[in-house]
Amino acid sequence: MGTFIEAANDFLVTNKHDIIVKTWEHFYISMLALLLGIIVAVPLGIILSKTKKISKVVMAIVSVLQTLPSLAILALMIPFLGVGKVPAIIALFIYTLLPILNNTFIGMESVNKDLKSAGISMGMTKIQSVFLLEFPLATPVIMAGIRLSAVYAVSWATLASYIGAGGLGDFIFNGLNLYQTEFILGGAILVTILALIVDFVLSKVEKWATPKGLRVER
Repeated sequence: MGTFIEAANDFLVTNKHDIIVKTWEHFYISMLALLLGIIVAVPLGIILSKTKKISKVVMAIVSVLQTLPSLAILALMIPFLGVGKVPAIIALFIYTLLPILNNTFIGMESVNKDLKSAGISMGMTKIQSVFLLEFPLATPVIMAGIRLSAVYAVSWATLASYIGAGGLGDFIFNGLNLYQTEFILGGAILVTILALIVDFVLSKVEKWATPKGLRVER
């Protein structure tokens, strides 16, 4: 145990600057991919909840993309976008789509039909009903999908190191190549801590974004 603590301490002291830089790279890559996923998946999920026939086709396509190995998607990006952060962000963006899209669709679908009818009977247009009634009520489910995608993005961003995107994966793969356990453990622990911090922050955002009445129920 003492040897492990000493190794961890040496790793932190020796690589202090690299830890800061690579943690920022990791955070930047994963959060930008997540932001793109939110921008695309949330509006698309709302639209699909209103067009049932098209929704089956789109959800099937996104589900197929989700089953592709992450390394395969990263490799496929290289001929078109080269190496570096851009292909890594695009690949991670593809992986963040399904949980957010699926939860947005389910959240919008789960809103009580009687509440929708009540809103329309009170003079709301369909667009007003979507944004002032249905979307706020679906927020907890949507945020659950965003939190799941955020954890996925932080975890999978580790593989971005394979195509020169940087991040904490550099520590892990350098450790594997050089047979240095402290680099592998250090990188893995930092990725885990970052994922937990991101999930914690998003849980606070979820609480803030959830309408007060639903928050009390939960």
